[in-house]
Amino acid sequence: MRSRTLFLALATALVVVFAYLNWSEFTRATPLNLGWTTLTAPLGLILLGVLALAAIVFLASSAVNHSRHVRHEREQARALEAQRELAERAEASRFIDLRKTLETHLQETRQHDKTSAAELEQAQARSQRELRGLLEQMHRAMAMHLGEMEARLDARIDALTDLRTQGTGTARATPPVGEPARGAQAEAVATRNT
Repeated sequence: MRSRTLFLALATALVVVFAYLNWSEFTRATPLNLGWTTLTAPLGLILLGVLALAAIVFLASSAVNHSRHVRHEREQARALEAQRELAERAEASRFIDLRKTLETHLQETRQHDKTSAAELEQAQARSQRELRGLLEQMHRAMAMHLGEMEARLDARIDALTDLRTQGTGTARATPPVGEPARGAQAEAVATRNT
């Protein structure tokens, strides 16, 4: 734009200097044929006027084009700003939606954690009850087995005590529980020895 303006100013200055130097020729009257009539007028001034009119039209059209260009740029800038605002609103809306989704997800997770914790507590309580029941059953079974073992031991101790009190050569009256064969063998051995 600046180079075009500089060129236009230089060309105008050259035309003005040329017209000034040849002003007498520009103002000399010459017969001009217009086609339907003949007219006497200065040809140089007419051509200079046409050149000035063309320069004015060129400058006016250039100014109009420039103003259109500036207006178009402003409209584009406004449209771009509107699109930017729309994009920012859409992005803000997306952030709000994302925040809502995350909050909902967190609430669901917390609710799920609460229900999971409650279910876990119930499962722990259930397993503790079952464990207590099993321990009580084992305790009863062990108490029963210990009772049986105590009874057997008591019976053997009683049998040994009876054997000691009777002496070594006599037979036992009652064999200890769980050893009937050994008692019979001991009697047979004792009988053979005597």
